[in-house]
Amino acid sequence: MSDKLKGLEPERVFHYFEEICRIPHGSGNEKAISDYCVAFAKSHGLWVRQDEALNVVIRKPASPGYESAPVVMIQGHMDMVCEKNSDVTFDFEKDSLNLNIDGDFISASGTTLGGDDGIAVAYALAILEDDRLSHPELEVVITTDEEVGMKGARHLDTSDLKAAYLLNLDNESEGQILTSCAGGMKSRADIPVRRVEWEGIPGSIKISGLKGGHSGAEIHCGRANANRLMGRLLMCLNKELNVGVIKVNGGMKDNAIPRECEAVILIQPEDKERAEQICADFSLDIHDEFHTSDPNIKIELVIESNNIDKVDIFHPSDMERIIFMLVQSPNGIQTMSMELPGLVESSLNLGILTTEEDHVRFSWAVRSSKKSLKYLISDQLEYMTEFLGGHYWYEGEYPHWSFRSESPIRQVVCDAYRELFGKEARVEAIHAGLECGLISEKMPELDMVAIGPDIFDIHTPDEHLSISSVARTYDLIRTVLSRIVK
Repeated sequence: MSDKLKGLEPERVFHYFEEICRIPHGSGNEKAISDYCVAFAKSHGLWVRQDEALNVVIRKPASPGYESAPVVMIQGHMDMVCEKNSDVTFDFEKDSLNLNIDGDFISASGTTLGGDDGIAVAYALAILEDDRLSHPELEVVITTDEEVGMKGARHLDTSDLKAAYLLNLDNESEGQILTSCAGGMKSRADIPVRRVEWEGIPGSIKISGLKGGHSGAEIHCGRANANRLMGRLLMCLNKELNVGVIKVNGGMKDNAIPRECEAVILIQPEDKERAEQICADFSLDIHDEFHTSDPNIKIELVIESNNIDKVDIFHPSDMERIIFMLVQSPNGIQTMSMELPGLVESSLNLGILTTEEDHVRFSWAVRSSKKSLKYLISDQLEYMTEFLGGHYWYEGEYPHWSFRSESPIRQVVCDAYRELFGKEARVEAIHAGLECGLISEKMPELDMVAIGPDIFDIHTPDEHLSISSVARTYDLIRTVLSRIVK
């Protein structure tokens, strides 16, 4: 990969961001990027620790005059969500990202960019490298597997960490200072399916072109969920026709609103025209419902041939159970906060739908800023799953991060932002989950905020990072560090 970001300012931040983009670093594939961070620390003579989960902790001593200042932790995660357009050939395990610059924005061709949270790592390395910057003692903590349940932060040993303040850099909105976030879990359900032999014309239903997005930060946008749409369409077809379902698959990540879903089906020859009409009518309805949030939805019924095939399909009663789960299980926003108007309080996203030989698996990302509501949603899913004869479990649970009424680091950041940019920062909570909750649980006295530059459409191939916002946020980080003297 050529140096496409060369010449952008701040030069060292974009140098390290491009280096990171050269190294495959999807969740679960972080050994190379973790080793890169360790090698960076050693080459700069800094203390470094790498644990079994591949988390990296790097320390840098305080600048002269800052020896008695509180220790500051700079924290982000090294993994990225790996999503690509269906027509793009790309191997996230091996390939470097193909970066593009369009005006003020950096993106990757047909794939996610990984600005979430590669830019945090780039900021941290640039700060550690800069010996001209005045700062307290720094503890840079770069975690793994944040996008798949915060496994790195869960494993992180904090017994030797001394920080009093934390700057989390996993925020995607410049000028927003986050002070609390939701907790969550990954919920799973397997609904068993039996197979029966059936004859019909083979075909497929393809739903694509949805906007997608982050299931926490953008759940309030009302965007369509491809898996849910498939359930509705199969329900419409099943009400009128004899339809056989062979498999149904959609979505790639439970924390990304699914943009595509496909069902492989059989229909009777005499039902072909009616099936096409039902799909066409459904498409019109969906475009009417989602023309603002998802204007490019595409719903296709593809009949592969007019030849009769004999294929194993879902038993009709099991197909009914799958459709019932797709249509009736809770999804999207469940409650809104009464304390903070406009904040989503609890939600869930059916992000992944996969068909195995003897079951269909449903995977949700559940989020809530209230522990009781998180478990209520889990109980609802468990109750429905077991009622339908399936098996339910959850994993990757993480706590919410509570708001502090008194926060010195928040005040420092707000004051620096006002003086640098002549306006007030937005002090807010977020519905997405951050590692702050887990770190706060391990270090309850740690005072923390989350900041970052503008990144749009994260967790989708449309992800793009603002160049000018990266520069302004870097100025903010440097200014904040220089002001923590006592």
